[in-house]
Amino acid sequence: MPTAPEIEQLIRAAELRVTRPRVAVLTAVHEHPHADTDSLIGAVRAEAGDVSHQAVYDVLKALTGAGLVRRIQPSGSLSRYEARVGDNHHHVVCRSCGSIADVDCAHGSAPCLVASDSHGYDIDEAEVIYWGTCPACAATRAS
Repeated sequence: MPTAPEIEQLIRAAELRVTRPRVAVLTAVHEHPHADTDSLIGAVRAEAGDVSHQAVYDVLKALTGAGLVRRIQPSGSLSRYEARVGDNHHHVVCRSCGSIADVDCAHGSAPCLVASDSHGYDIDEAEVIYWGTCPACAATRAS
């Protein structure tokens, strides 16, 4: 987990101005991977006080645009945000409770970037989502 000075340095390195809301939102994304916007708003307000919904949305858009945050949206789910960027990892989603976990590529650095037919596109990212039941939900079902 990055420290506050490290968060500020990440923001500066992305050529963004360091502001209290940006620091608070990026910190919240690091502390709560795969959180939805409402959860992040709650975490930001707990840490930084009264920050508007719109400010959090604006900061998430800026951080995503700068490549500091990744937005994912599994089918039937709200947008989620994570600070793990710069690699081609995927996700596994529980069909029961909606929990999400990271899944590294199974083979090599980014094998799924080689599509069977690219249709002329210059592919730079692949999004794979695995669906199943998390261990906690499976244990509840079994009992």
